[in-house]
Amino acid sequence: MTKPTVRADLQSLPAYKAGQKLQPRADLEVFKLSSNENTYPPLPSVLDAINAAAQSVNRYPDPLNTEMISTIAKSLGVNSENIAAGTGSVAVLGHLIQAMAAPGDEVIYPWRSFEAYPIWTQICAVTGIPVALNADNSHNLDAMAAAITDKTKMIFVCTPNNPTGNAVRAKDLHEFMAKVPSDVLVVIDEAYTDFVTDPEMVSGMDFFNQYGNVALLRTFSKAQGLAGMRVGYTVAQPEIADFVRRVSLPFGVNLLAQVAVISSLGEAAKKELRDRVENISKQRDEVIESLRKSGWNPQMVMS
Repeated sequence: MTKPTVRADLQSLPAYKAGQKLQPRADLEVFKLSSNENTYPPLPSVLDAINAAAQSVNRYPDPLNTEMISTIAKSLGVNSENIAAGTGSVAVLGHLIQAMAAPGDEVIYPWRSFEAYPIWTQICAVTGIPVALNADNSHNLDAMAAAITDKTKMIFVCTPNNPTGNAVRAKDLHEFMAKVPSDVLVVIDEAYTDFVTDPEMVSGMDFFNQYGNVALLRTFSKAQGLAGMRVGYTVAQPEIADFVRRVSLPFGVNLLAQVAVISSLGEAAKKELRDRVENISKQRDEVIESLRKSGWNPQMVMS
């Protein structure tokens, strides 16, 4: 007797591996570091906004995320038509692939990098082209450029790279962009951009404003500490953002998440958020220095 079966091409699909859960121990104070989560709770003004909005969860959220997207756009100096949001940047990157690539097309990404790249390319039935990192765990941009064919639709550049931490220098990415055909979309995935302090590293908005074939991926999970709310977004040309919205799950960004994002970008949150990011960056640098003094060689160039 025959039975329903899943797609044959998904038989080899790897499962997404989230960070390990905290395993308490009586003899140790244990900290969870496996998912790159912000250890701070949401900002007080954000929590107040979430608590107030909880009175309205009997209603559907705005399916167009109108106020949230307008607030994001204003904070970046772009139009609302340039923004499309979803349930975390992991969802939005999948929607970008769905909107841009069809079976037979190719998507280039660095490897190792964000685990969702090979998963989403396989789900979307496009051909993923992983390009190995350099020996120092930085992007091999020359090899990525050499991998471009007439089937290439998208290229992911993850800076700072997850999980290695290396960031891409603006000079190197400009040289890379000169080798990329104008009809190939370069997606700069910068979930950790708030923690980059070196002005020589890539600023995604600079590249978006200069190149017509650049889109950005960003998230509120890291600096803003809203990982549990699941909100990410892309900054893209209006036509691309439009089709990302079309393939996205309706009502995907829930009501509380929309309110949290709007509040986290408000005036009351700005200084406190900036102070938190600076403190986290300072602690990161202290950890790196301690590791080096202990004989380790952490290869981290985001700061």
